[in-house]
Amino acid sequence: MSFPELFRCPIGLDLFTDPVALSTGQTYDRVNIEKWLAYGNLTCPVTMQRLSDTSLVPNHTLRHLIEQWLLANSAVFTTVPMKSTDVTLSALKHNLQSRESTTVTKLETLRIIKLLSSESSARQASLVREGLFELLLQVLFQFPMAEDAEIVELALDGLLNLSPSRDLESVNMLRDESNLVQLVFLLEEGNSRVKTRLCCLLEAIASCSLARELCLVLGRRERLLQVLVSLLLDKSEFRGLTEAALRAICGLCSLEANRNTAIREGAMDGLVGYLSSAIYASRSRNPNASLALATLEQLLALEVGKRRMSKMENGVMVLVKMVFRVPCDKGCSEHAVGALLLLCNDSAKARTDAINAGVLTQLLLLLQSQSGEQVKSKARALLKLLRAKWAKDQGGL
Repeated sequence: MSFPELFRCPIGLDLFTDPVALSTGQTYDRVNIEKWLAYGNLTCPVTMQRLSDTSLVPNHTLRHLIEQWLLANSAVFTTVPMKSTDVTLSALKHNLQSRESTTVTKLETLRIIKLLSSESSARQASLVREGLFELLLQVLFQFPMAEDAEIVELALDGLLNLSPSRDLESVNMLRDESNLVQLVFLLEEGNSRVKTRLCCLLEAIASCSLARELCLVLGRRERLLQVLVSLLLDKSEFRGLTEAALRAICGLCSLEANRNTAIREGAMDGLVGYLSSAIYASRSRNPNASLALATLEQLLALEVGKRRMSKMENGVMVLVKMVFRVPCDKGCSEHAVGALLLLCNDSAKARTDAINAGVLTQLLLLLQSQSGEQVKSKARALLKLLRAKWAKDQGGL
């Protein structure tokens, strides 16, 4: 049995987990519409009306209808009677574990888990305590994607809702070689929705301080990094996947021990390519550009990073372009200036390239802007460095 179309978000096409309405009256899943608005879109995705008000209002009526429909149709997907919350969780576990469960049963079970896992933190803790997180990981690594990609998508949705930080012991299944191979396979061969969710899972793992050892294992996986970079650079993929791949790469690079491997497998090329596209694609603020620049600055602190940047035709130019933009993004400016300071301190070629790309004008505009003192202090330091080094490069003339 499939869900009524009314219960599907028009953006993600999945069952609503947190339906919210725009001023146009159209309802979307909160996570999807928030991403749409965060990318600078000021229109309703369905009607394309321009939004004068971007506030989101919870659609309690629709959520209630979904819950009632799921309860009324529970017999379709359960093979164990559901008389209480505990029995319900037992039924969900049974349906995922049983070899007798059909694909339809597993799909409906996973949809229910997705809905339950989007509720309160107490509900999420209960699901993890009952072993649902581990079961979802097993579904992810054992179910043949070719048979039904939606099963993989829904398993990932549940995992992301429950958060890897809630069950670190189960997350460590990823350290198993066969599971790592399957992870990379899904990232290469899955559809865009599967790839996006996997990138979000990697980001969540990397952001968890207690999963440091697993993050190190993932960061040393050369093929994983290669695939993430290819997703970042692939302009044929939809923007949501590109942004998710960026966040996954930046998350893995947050550990210093992972940075050499990341540079070797093309992370800097991917970041520069992403920023180059961001510069020319739109004048609106990109919420992830600052993250990309912060990671570039981290990688440029390594000599191998500087050497890699010196071989890029447009690397310095991209950094210069990000020093000052309208509207001004203080985070972008600070990291772009910081990256240029690292580059220009050691390389006469980088200094020449920066000056030829217009860095002096960019820095002066930044100093005249409403930016904070910290970024202006870095800008003055870069101007001083360029002036002193330029005089030395020119033989004191």
